[in-house]
Amino acid sequence: MEGEGLFPGLGLRHLATHPDERGVFSEVFRREWSVGLDPVQWNIVRTEPGVLRGVHVHPGHADYLVVVEGTATVGLRDLRKDSSTEGGSLTIQLHGKKLTGLTIPPGVAHGFLFHTRSTHIYSVDRYWGLDDEFGCHWADPALEIDWPFAPSSTSPRDAAAGPLSELLARLEPFQPIGR
Repeated sequence: MEGEGLFPGLGLRHLATHPDERGVFSEVFRREWSVGLDPVQWNIVRTEPGVLRGVHVHPGHADYLVVVEGTATVGLRDLRKDSSTEGGSLTIQLHGKKLTGLTIPPGVAHGFLFHTRSTHIYSVDRYWGLDDEFGCHWADPALEIDWPFAPSSTSPRDAAAGPLSELLARLEPFQPIGR
């Protein structure tokens, strides 16, 4: 998968688009691509400009996502104790005009800051549930995520989330097995 090496298990795949006079056709997933997970659930999310979703971490499942319309900055923090990039942070911009599939392995915290009205699709390799989702406040300096701007909106749950230190304490018993 393209983009390997950012964090172990994190993957970027640039997707081909096939435009013609009718519009554009794009494949966003093929099992033969080996994106790092075998999806069991697909979801679609529409988001308004300025919204920040997250920061969340899943110790038990991986995500594969594509922003199909709009622009989002994805903030990532590697929380896996067995990772060579443990504690590392980075941001990646995803654009609907340049389709890219992003695989996020278990144990990598992630949040999405939407620059414009956006739509993204994502899959998970285990059924989604709150028992496999922990979060912390997006603006905690300990995350070391360089957001391009402050969000205008977050969910009440994300706005009330505690610091990274509390997330790490809650995550400890659930440390993901390296993927």
